[in-house]
Amino acid sequence: MLVIGRSQVEALLDTDTLIDALAAAMADLSAGRASAPDRVAATVPEQDGLLAAMPGYVPSVGMLMAKLVSLFPRNAGTPLPTHQAVIVVFDPRTGEPAALLDGAAITAARTAACSALSARLLARPDATVLAVLGTGVQARSHARAMCRVRPIRQIRVAGRDQAKAATLAGELAASLEAEVRAVATYAEALDGADIAAAATHAVEPVVRRSWLAPGVHVTSVGFNPAGREVDDATVAEALVCVESRQAALAPFPAGSNDLLAPIRAGVVSAGHVHAELGELVAGTRPGRSSAEQITLYKSVGVSVQDAAAAALVVGAARERGVGERITLG
Repeated sequence: MLVIGRSQVEALLDTDTLIDALAAAMADLSAGRASAPDRVAATVPEQDGLLAAMPGYVPSVGMLMAKLVSLFPRNAGTPLPTHQAVIVVFDPRTGEPAALLDGAAITAARTAACSALSARLLARPDATVLAVLGTGVQARSHARAMCRVRPIRQIRVAGRDQAKAATLAGELAASLEAEVRAVATYAEALDGADIAAAATHAVEPVVRRSWLAPGVHVTSVGFNPAGREVDDATVAEALVCVESRQAALAPFPAGSNDLLAPIRAGVVSAGHVHAELGELVAGTRPGRSSAEQITLYKSVGVSVQDAAAAALVVGAARERGVGERITLG
């Protein structure tokens, strides 16, 4: 069995290649060619946490895998990340365990890359101003990934902790060719933004319709057991896209409070979800219809994303002789 650690995963994954691989994987999922059973989770209510299992098979890349991921929002502000994970890869011909990968690095990369894919499909081509809501791993990954698909010239970072927002802004300014600054509020970050990337554990919405400019593309990836990231008005007005209708509309914690809450309240129906990413990739559903239209990509994470990323990592590791080999049993 090949064991690939976090730093190795990060070195082996190329963002541009990953975005393209995710486009193919999402098209496979929407067309029924990939297998991605509903995520199951054991909840830890006293910590607002959960441990989820996400198996998946993507035949086009020959990847059979399962991810175990823990989501513990209370880790925010501690040395431990809120998302921790491992991925086990199996030989799709025999079922033999073939590789063990750090799943946190893959989760961070594939989540941001799929948001970037949504921006490539839905954001205006001339989008230059990015609002980053949050200050954690996903906020950092999203800022970098969005710059790969749109000509971002200005990035505004906002979070609950202004010191952390300033630190992240400094890190991004040193590595990206864009003006980056921390701002005091989510509303200030969103004012006039062309793309908004929300990656928070918010209780109250950090994306509100009254704060949004016409034509903005919003991505929301936060896990919010006690609340939500996006308000009803934004969901109601936006063209809504998801990875999978089945996954996004499943009961929480598998599905999204951001969509389930307005559906339960009668603000929108389940049919308000306009498209899956794979349908936009394949052209079977239309995307943005005007420059002023607000678009929203709500992510809950599906296993074919991890499978696409794991296929790239394992393939590159084998080519370069990276990773440690161990024998089971």
